[in-house]
Amino acid sequence: MDLADLITEDAVLPALRSHSKKQVLQDLSERAAELTGLPARTIFETVLQRERLGSTGIGNGIAIPHGKLAGLSRIRGVFARLVKPVEFEAMDDQPVDLVFLLVAPETAGADHLKALSKIARMLRNPRTVTDLRAGRDASALHHLMTQVESNA
Repeated sequence: MDLADLITEDAVLPALRSHSKKQVLQDLSERAAELTGLPARTIFETVLQRERLGSTGIGNGIAIPHGKLAGLSRIRGVFARLVKPVEFEAMDDQPVDLVFLLVAPETAGADHLKALSKIARMLRNPRTVTDLRAGRDASALHHLMTQVESNA
């Protein structure tokens, strides 16, 4: 599974203007709904339910909210670079400005975990994170995410 299989250019939001964790999750759920055909409310509630178990803010200004959904045919991602970092209850108590939402079919099993691992690995690379923060358009950010993997 490549990152190019998880995220398309139209799933990249280069300058999201959300002002809270909840709004970030709502905005990303809306974009995921457009891409998957599932109701935004269903996606949001699923992701929020997972978030209640513990923040998906992994540190260094990065969060990877995720959830499994009935009716989804394949794993999909939505990436956002926030204009202004928001409080996300992250492990290091730092606000978040890079968010990669991952939604998977209920039956995804280990593929869901593999996708999460692949995203986390990409976002642990300091050079990649710096470049993602500097990117200004969806095309450049998408290219960076999908090329990082092929260069690894």
